[in-house]
Amino acid sequence: MAKWTAADIPDQSGRTCVVTGANSGLGAAIASELAGAGATVIVACRDTAKGEQAAAAMPGSTEVRRLDLADLASVREFAAGLGEVAVLVNNAGVMAVPKGRTQDGFELQIGTNHLGHFALTGLLLGRITDRVVSMSSFAHRMGHIDLEDLNWERRRYQRWGAYGQSKLANLLFIYELQRRFSAAGSTRKALAAHPGYASTNLQFHTDSIQDRLMSVTNSLFAQSAQMGALPALYAATFPNVPGGSYLGPDGLLEQRGYPKIVRSDRRSRDESTAAALWSLSEQLTGVTFTDF
Repeated sequence: MAKWTAADIPDQSGRTCVVTGANSGLGAAIASELAGAGATVIVACRDTAKGEQAAAAMPGSTEVRRLDLADLASVREFAAGLGEVAVLVNNAGVMAVPKGRTQDGFELQIGTNHLGHFALTGLLLGRITDRVVSMSSFAHRMGHIDLEDLNWERRRYQRWGAYGQSKLANLLFIYELQRRFSAAGSTRKALAAHPGYASTNLQFHTDSIQDRLMSVTNSLFAQSAQMGALPALYAATFPNVPGGSYLGPDGLLEQRGYPKIVRSDRRSRDESTAAALWSLSEQLTGVTFTDF
């Protein structure tokens, strides 16, 4: 069977796609391919100067808009300025950074990777016509959702534990969103993807020795951002992919290769945890989902 590539993306003409973190790395690769396939792509990023530079290298129609997922006021302002959206790709994120807080006081990784995207999806839900795609990670397998201390206020902070928790939260959110779509009889889809081991600038902002180690291992083992973007592109555009699917690379240990449906850790499928996290996320962000 032929491997699915970006050349297989169906015509996206007439569709608006929002890609968060689209100024570099996986986000830029996703946005560029969607624009090349005919979509109007909203390049959503915190640094609009970098966004404009990235968009200038993309084919087709793009529009750069400011979005800081670590600031709920920015999320609300961004969402308020959008019309109908066919596809929302929740791609932006931070990885294994030192302990920090968002503008609203959330731990930086759960706040950016999960709560910011949760709020954005909820605010846009009535205008999303096709699907929501969230970027998770193989690191979700090291994650644990602590509903009593989601923001690491009482626990000793562990940067990789916090990252794993945020990536597990991404999956719990997508699976719960799909259950709610299905219960409401909606034809819209919620899907997740992971890039395998892809070389992006995400790995160079940990302020630790890892930054230097990654520069070596990336050059030896990592696949390109263009290859790492394929699972998310498949999730965002393939007509017949089932809602609630999780896409990743088809190679050894899902580290590289072409997109296929993969399995996530059993904790990501815990419906009671997903429902509790959903309720807590609504409480923390002040965003209640309607318009399923």
